[in-house]
Amino acid sequence: MKITLVRHGEVDEQYHKCYNGHIDIGLSRKGKEEARVVAEMLQKEEFDLVYCSDLLRAKETLKPCKQYKDAIFTKRLREKSWGKHEGMSFDAIIAAGEIRYEDFMQWIEALDGEPYAAYIERIKVFFLEYLPSQNANTVLVITHAGVIRVLMAIVQNIALQEAFCIDVPYGSGIVFDMDLQTFSTIK
Repeated sequence: MKITLVRHGEVDEQYHKCYNGHIDIGLSRKGKEEARVVAEMLQKEEFDLVYCSDLLRAKETLKPCKQYKDAIFTKRLREKSWGKHEGMSFDAIIAAGEIRYEDFMQWIEALDGEPYAAYIERIKVFFLEYLPSQNANTVLVITHAGVIRVLMAIVQNIALQEAFCIDVPYGSGIVFDMDLQTFSTIK
């Protein structure tokens, strides 16, 4: 099975470098242009299944694509919920004084919202159990950078901190070949 993973387009600048999680924000003007480019990139592609995060920024990324009409929108592809920290930047959280940064894992466990272990399990179950059970050869998934990075950490057996250093630009695409257990960038 080949899974084409696309990160949603850019959001408004006020949300850059923030823990946006489940905030239902739309795309910026640049993000809408990125969505148009994604539609061009996928124009000739045929997929057996199409899944999309149910959050607005993902939906707006898929909207110009011919595959939109076949999409299944799901909460299972949402970014991690950050609870009361949603919409806040690292600096704003530090300035609030509730949490100190000691290391990557301590930090993400200290933040509010969905427990990280549950988030990782949600991604693992969706991609490595649910999708294979659908008997599809090609799947399109429109989702979030965190989801893509966690999947890469699981498949490549790398630390989350290392995975979160991988650049996943807005509106970019990556193909995950489940049989070969490899990732390749869409050009």
